[in-house]
Amino acid sequence: MSGPAGRLDAVVICGGQWHDFDYARLQILTLLADHEVVRTRVFDDYAVAIPAIDDADLLITYTCNRIPDEAAQRSLTEFLARGGRWLALHATNSAIEPTPPGSPSKYVTPRTMGVLPQLVGSQFLGHPPIAPYRVEITDPHHPLVDGVEAFDAVDELYVSELFEPIEVLAHTRFVGESTGFAEGHTTSDDPLPVLYLKRHDAGTVCYFTLGHCRGRFDVQDLGIDDLGRVDRGSWEVPEYRTILGRCVAWVVRGTF
Repeated sequence: MSGPAGRLDAVVICGGQWHDFDYARLQILTLLADHEVVRTRVFDDYAVAIPAIDDADLLITYTCNRIPDEAAQRSLTEFLARGGRWLALHATNSAIEPTPPGSPSKYVTPRTMGVLPQLVGSQFLGHPPIAPYRVEITDPHHPLVDGVEAFDAVDELYVSELFEPIEVLAHTRFVGESTGFAEGHTTSDDPLPVLYLKRHDAGTVCYFTLGHCRGRFDVQDLGIDDLGRVDRGSWEVPEYRTILGRCVAWVVRGTF
């Protein structure tokens, strides 16, 4: 699918709610800039990106609460069917709605994303309060994590509904409540995917759940005018940076 002289066309979709998308966008573009064959178009939602997705060789998404409409779902499905490579980051799999006052939870995670969860392999259900947790390497021989030891992340620990089969490369464990969410409560110590591959007939999705970041003014719609701090989470963890750099290299080159 590459263009003249081996040029690769990339699409980055970075936008939504409750995250510092300016920071995440800059980090993603900086990593792509290391690959001189890539030419990138950037969008903040799926609908406006459809023509670019239809011509793209690779796709990177860092979104939260961005719901693709039916046309965008068809475009994403066709992208993978023709062999596209998709790096899905952090909250790409999330649909979150606040509940009315007096409800038993603050948020629900409705099944409104159409085929996107089946394409990327999961749908977000909830997360406990941000706190350090251990990320274990599930497949230490895979090139994306080869040589990376278990590490601690201060991030949103995602509990998700999974759409098997997926190939898990890194995981964590959690037993407890996803405070404030209607779902995402766990009672068993089963591994929760942090990094995995979802293979389709021709295309592949690599999903990396880490990468939360938030600026001072990113939760004003929740009634907090100034958070008073900047959260960079896993972006400050060397192991995360190493794995993410390898994921970007894969989505560009198509080889591990």
